[in-house]
Amino acid sequence: MQTRDAIKLGIDTAQMVCMAYLSDLSDAEFLKRPHLQCNHLNWQVGHLINSEYDMLKAISVAGLPELPAGFAAKYQKENAVHDDPSRFCTKDELMATYQTVRQAALTALANVPETDWEKETGISYAPTVAAMFTMIGAHWMMHCGQWVIVRRQLGKPVVI
Repeated sequence: MQTRDAIKLGIDTAQMVCMAYLSDLSDAEFLKRPHLQCNHLNWQVGHLINSEYDMLKAISVAGLPELPAGFAAKYQKENAVHDDPSRFCTKDELMATYQTVRQAALTALANVPETDWEKETGISYAPTVAAMFTMIGAHWMMHCGQWVIVRRQLGKPVVI
């Protein structure tokens, strides 16, 4: 297995797990918090999309589509405390933006020259291009464990 294949496997696995946890949740359920001191799922998903977008920008991905107007601002840390659904995107809007950003990530991954994997990013949590792409899937997996708690609170079926 080549570097690109291993990274894509990690991203694809994270996508399979995360989408299984989110697929049957409503907009109202997206505003549930696994704990009072945790961010609701809507904010977490928006944060993950913003982060993935920023990771791609950090490694200078060419042709990166723009996020919808106001998207990044809605999902800044200071907005995580809000529960008003009008302050956030709907689930459908989030998933559409996710698909756009993820497609850009997969296209960029497919086009990384082999010589660029070890290129330094200057970012401590992902010091190389390979580490940055690996972080895309890992970051989603870091958050999705909280979504299981919400699913259990809602009486949703076990999906994974």
